[in-house]
Amino acid sequence: MTEQNKQNVRRLPEWLKRRLGAGQTFTHTHHTLDTLGLETICTNANCPNRGECWSRGTATVLILGNICTRNCKFCSVGHGKPLPPDPTEPDRVATMSKEMKLKYLVITSVDRDDLDDGGAGHFRDVIQTSRDAVEGLEFELLVPDFRDCQDKALEILADALPFVFGHNVETVPALYKTARPGGVYERSLALLEKAKQKWPDIQTKSSLMLGLGETDEQLLDVLKDLRAIGCDRLALGQYLKPSKESLDVVEYITPEKFDWWDKQARALGFTWVQSSPFTRSSYHAEE
Repeated sequence: MTEQNKQNVRRLPEWLKRRLGAGQTFTHTHHTLDTLGLETICTNANCPNRGECWSRGTATVLILGNICTRNCKFCSVGHGKPLPPDPTEPDRVATMSKEMKLKYLVITSVDRDDLDDGGAGHFRDVIQTSRDAVEGLEFELLVPDFRDCQDKALEILADALPFVFGHNVETVPALYKTARPGGVYERSLALLEKAKQKWPDIQTKSSLMLGLGETDEQLLDVLKDLRAIGCDRLALGQYLKPSKESLDVVEYITPEKFDWWDKQARALGFTWVQSSPFTRSSYHAEE
């Protein structure tokens, strides 16, 4: 990165400045999550949308603890040796869903390479318990890549259908070594493809961060790869450095360029697209 570029990315563009959350709904969301001892990706990943989403009464639940078995350089979630899955968590998530009067629940987790099912059984239990507690509740999953146990994990998750099945490829293959050293691009594609083949009627979804140094050609190739395996939904957002230890931003992508990518994605056949600087995997997912 040139010295001029370094200076440019130190200055946050006006379109990336946001106010903190406030108001009755924000307070209720915060209180509910805090009282039930629930983790969210909103706080653990320092998501810039927390104020907006919590003020709308939505939050993305982070299950299976907040210690990841991997150490991706774009992420601020803690890494190390996680605790065993908490058997009370499904009931606590169900209580949250009921108290917040949710109609759509997005569930994600840290990578749990220490578990022989990658945590799939816990995902299933959370879904089933919440579904029993809240009639008509719909679900979206944002799952890890289930390294070494993809077939087993999908078999377990089949008990909890229906849901939107999401898994993020995160960035272009050329940047995996830098940004996602524990991941394998082909493995992520394989998981999305297996899910679509196993459940052809469900919607599959993936997301990428822009501004890490990818080229337009590299990104377009990823979008084509995703469509080739039947991926239905796509989210594209600006990478923002979540902690001092995380990767630096290489480029701030303009809102106009995100609009351009929206058009490219829809032209390729994605049926649902969110493409904006603040888009994240679960941003406005209920729409």
